[in-house]
Amino acid sequence: MGTDGSTAEQLATALGTVLGIDDLPVRLRAWDGSVAGPPGAPVVTVRDRRALRRLVWAPGQVGLGRAYVVGELDVEDDVVATLAALTTAGWSATTERPPVPTVRQRACLVGTAARLGALGPPPPRPPQEVPARRSGRRHTRTRDAAAVSHHYDVGNDFYRLVLGPTLVYSCAVWASPATGLDAAQEAKLDLVCRKLALRPGARLLDVGCGWGSLALHAAQRYGADVVGVTISAAQAALARERVAAAGLADRVEIRVQDYRDVPDGPFDAISSIGMAEHVGAAGMPAYVATLRDLLRPGGRLLNHAIAQNAGDPRSRRGTFINRFVFPDGELLRLGDTVTALEAGGLEVLDVEALRRHYALTLRAWLERLEKHWDAAVAASDEGRARVWRLYMAASALAFETGRLGVDQVLTRRPGGEEPPLRLRAWL
Repeated sequence: MGTDGSTAEQLATALGTVLGIDDLPVRLRAWDGSVAGPPGAPVVTVRDRRALRRLVWAPGQVGLGRAYVVGELDVEDDVVATLAALTTAGWSATTERPPVPTVRQRACLVGTAARLGALGPPPPRPPQEVPARRSGRRHTRTRDAAAVSHHYDVGNDFYRLVLGPTLVYSCAVWASPATGLDAAQEAKLDLVCRKLALRPGARLLDVGCGWGSLALHAAQRYGADVVGVTISAAQAALARERVAAAGLADRVEIRVQDYRDVPDGPFDAISSIGMAEHVGAAGMPAYVATLRDLLRPGGRLLNHAIAQNAGDPRSRRGTFINRFVFPDGELLRLGDTVTALEAGGLEVLDVEALRRHYALTLRAWLERLEKHWDAAVAASDEGRARVWRLYMAASALAFETGRLGVDQVLTRRPGGEEPPLRLRAWL
C-alpha cells in the first residue's frame, strides 16, 4: 500500500486491500474531490474520512456496510451494476467474507488512515445494526423473536411501499419479465395452494404467515380454513386487519405464536414460505419433526427456502446481511434441506428451483424502493432504507449469478391417500 498519490488513490489502494481485489474495478471519489480509478467505471464516493476509520476497525463487509448505512460512503451509479463490477473482480457482497488482511496489510491500512487524518476511536455503530454478541443461545424462542422483530417490525407502511399491495415478502413466480410484480406474487400464492392440493374445508397451517397474504388467498380462492402464525406483532396486527376487511374472520385465524407452540393439529396442509432460513442447521431436525407431527397422515408440507449454492454457508456469519438484515439467519444447501425432510419422516414429492424468479422479484422490490425513496425514508429512516437498498441489490446479484438459489420442496407425511400418479397437475 503506497504512501504517494492523491487522497482518492490512497483510498483506492486501501479499499482494494480490504476487499481482496488487486485492481479495483470502480472509480473512487474522495471527500477532497480527488478521483482515482478507471474512467467510465461505476463511481463510489467516500464523503467522510470516518469511512476509512471504520475500515481500520472492521476491515470487511461490516465496516463498509456501516459506512454506507450512515452515508459516509455512497454509490453514485446503479447499485447493482456497482456490486456486479466488484463481484466480477472476485468479491461477494452476500455469501462470503473477504479475506482477513495480514498484519502487514493492517499496518499499511493504519498508516494510510494516519496520513489522511482518519485515525481515532471506532465510530458509533449505526442503530440499524444488531450487536455482534447477543444474549442467549441461537434459535431459542426469545432470541428468535428478537431477530424477527429486528427485520420485520420496521414499519408496515415501509413494507407496503417496497412490496406493493400484495404484501408478499418472498420469491414471486414470473411467467416472463413483463409479468409485473403483483401478478407474479398472485401466481406464486396460487402455485403454493395448488401444490398443497387445497380444497374447501381443508385445514392449512401457514408457518411464518407474514401479513396474511397466503392465508387470504387460500381462504378466498380455495375455501380453506387457515391458521397463520407469526412471531411479529406488527405483521399479525396488519394481517388481522386485512382478514377482517375481507370478511374472512370465520375462515382465517392469525396468531402471534411460535410454530413450536401450535397445539391444535392435525392439519391437511402446512406451508412454510421463507421461514426455514430462521431455523438454522442445528434446528432442522426439530423443525421437521414438529411440522410432521402437525400433519395428518397423507397431508402435505411445502418448504420454500433460500439455498446456499456457492461458498460455505457458515461464512455468512459476521457479514453485512447477518449484522443488518437477518440476524441469526442461516442458509442450507438444497441437498441438506431434502436430507433433513426425509430424515424427519417426510416423503419428498417434488422439488422446484426458482432462482431466476427471485432475481426478478428483488429487482422489482428495489425499483419500488427507489421510486418511493422519500416516502420509504419517512416511513422508517434513511439508514434503514439504505440497508434495504444494499441488501436487495446484493441479493439480486447473488441470485442472478447463481450464488444463491430458492427452492420449493413439496413433501407428504406417509399414510392416508396416495398422491395422484400425475403429480404435477399444477403445471
